[in-house]
Amino acid sequence: MTLTRDDILRQLSGVALPGGGDFVSRDLIRAVTVEDGIVRFVIEVNSPDEARFLAPYQAAAEAAVRALSGVVSVQVVMTAHGPAAKSAAPSLKIGQHPTPQQGGPQKVSGVDRIIVVASGKGGVGKSTVSSNLAVALARQGRKVGLLDADIYGPSQPRMMGVSRRPASPDGKTIEPIVAHGVTMMSIGLMLKEDEAVIWRGPMIMGALQQLLMQVAWGKLDVLIVDLPPGTGDIQLTLCQRIQLTGAIVVSTPQDVALLDARKALDMFQKLKTPVLGLVENMSIYICPNCGHEAHIFGHGGVAEEARKLDLPFLGELPLSLDVRLAGDAGIPISAGEGSMAEAYARLAHRLVAGGMA
Repeated sequence: MTLTRDDILRQLSGVALPGGGDFVSRDLIRAVTVEDGIVRFVIEVNSPDEARFLAPYQAAAEAAVRALSGVVSVQVVMTAHGPAAKSAAPSLKIGQHPTPQQGGPQKVSGVDRIIVVASGKGGVGKSTVSSNLAVALARQGRKVGLLDADIYGPSQPRMMGVSRRPASPDGKTIEPIVAHGVTMMSIGLMLKEDEAVIWRGPMIMGALQQLLMQVAWGKLDVLIVDLPPGTGDIQLTLCQRIQLTGAIVVSTPQDVALLDARKALDMFQKLKTPVLGLVENMSIYICPNCGHEAHIFGHGGVAEEARKLDLPFLGELPLSLDVRLAGDAGIPISAGEGSMAEAYARLAHRLVAGGMA
């Protein structure tokens, strides 16, 4: 059996840590490589004190991986960023009114391209596409960021397996979290998991401005922005205030989803935001037991809509239980191997090859 990165992560997820969780659920593992039975990975912690505290568990992690069949040797290094990261400073308040902006749409410092992933309605898998596309692009060598702009219903922390609150050393700059090779930020990381956001439009727009402009994104080839469904304040704010490369619109093939997708397309046209293409999600279901193919939500509707509107059709993504399970587990399906990972890799390749990402 050929060892994979997923095999290593599964083994490491069995090493329990003090205080709850494990090396994987607490997002401490980096740079996993497997070559000729030689496994290498990095344990990245926040401070030298934490490194000393977890030193005995480093040995446990090494022993757990060595126990895998086919492992010849294990090379593990523990690194620390420096002083212990502070929680977001009390003076960092998210949800202020937006500050005035002059001179039209602005660039986000250090970010080359910004792609928004949109849908006309909820439930079509837009957030799943966003997280998996971001990871797929990172696996193809791009420096990728992921912004969860769904302020009312942030889901990216769960899908990316992140729960650590971002630090803010000066009460202004927000330090993003890195997961699966992607630099990410979500308001969900600033709140308790079950805490509702009860804000009016101006506070929502102010929060979005902060998440874009106050986050230390660093140098990115592309920033993927997971939009909320619909055509509201957040979409309007982004299109009018930020220089966007373009939008990807996700829809299922069914007529009711396409009705709302057309509204999203109309919005981008009116706001003069380029549409990079359409994606048909949940296009086909293949029974894992017998291989029977079923088109539960119909088939081909999004491709036909793209043809009518003379827009690029970026591809079909199957309906798969594995995708849901992976998202709930915090390890996007595109981070592993298999047919679904390959589907997202093809989507990412189309964007890279077309100069869009």
